Amino acid sequence: MERESLLTLLTLLLGGLALQLFAAWPHRRVVLSWARQLERRRWLALWGPIVPALCVAAWLCGWALSQPDPVPYHVDRLIFILCVPFVAIGLRALFRAIWSVWRSPVDYAIATVGVLRPRIVIAPALAEALDRRAYEAAIAHENAHLRHRDPLRIWLAQFVTDLQWPWPSAQRRYSSWLAALENARDDEARAAGIDGADLAAAVLGSLRLQIANSGVHATLTGEAPSLPARIERLLKPLPESNQPPDMPWYVVVGSLSLVLILALGVGAAWGARLIAPLVALGGGY
Repeated sequence: MERESLLTLLTLLLGGLALQLFAAWPHRRVVLSWARQLERRRWLALWGPIVPALCVAAWLCGWALSQPDPVPYHVDRLIFILCVPFVAIGLRALFRAIWSVWRSPVDYAIATVGVLRPRIVIAPALAEALDRRAYEAAIAHENAHLRHRDPLRIWLAQFVTDLQWPWPSAQRRYSSWLAALENARDDEARAAGIDGADLAAAVLGSLRLQIANSGVHATLTGEAPSLPARIERLLKPLPESNQPPDMPWYVVVGSLSLVLILALGVGAAWGARLIAPLVALGGGY
């Protein structure tokens, strides 16, 4: 059998199993006063189940690099059948990602739209409904979304959550991150001089006009279940800014790269000892 074909099948099967196993991990609630740090932690939690699947893929790539082409293995149709659910989940996630980009926002009041070229769009009715201070608060909040390219981040978060379908814990991690994201952008706007009460008025005014979900667009209202706690938070004083420093992004990327390199090396050195039994277990030889 061709080495790349077997590598693809095993990556789909073993990587999919690893992803589904860790996607089922219960969502752990984290409570922090600093919204920016909480948003960052929940963002990383979204991607946590992907890491084991990447490690499995790196391990298999290491094995493939040490093997001849073609490899001396043949697989039974059982392995192809076992791969079908993971392929279906991946195609579903891909279709939903493409659809969410092409779908236009419907009945928005104010939102940051555009995955690659984000921009702020405002319904004329909202500008008429809000006073000047509330309107400025809404713009400040959306400008925070714009600076962080949040439509792109929401699109990626939806995609990685769909890859973990059908586990409810994955959706809970996504919803928790969205709530933390809105709180973080609220705090950023308030730190720039916006009054929390004005921002709360803008959120409520936008809610009266916000009828439909806007997909991957970053709206002022956010998700409905988190609105009561969010309004209550806006009416309280802004938390102190002396939060502990976040872990630099290059430390996270560097640590992940090191783990993947180690998995690649382990696969090259000892992968062959496990591949043959796995192929035999699937009915191959």
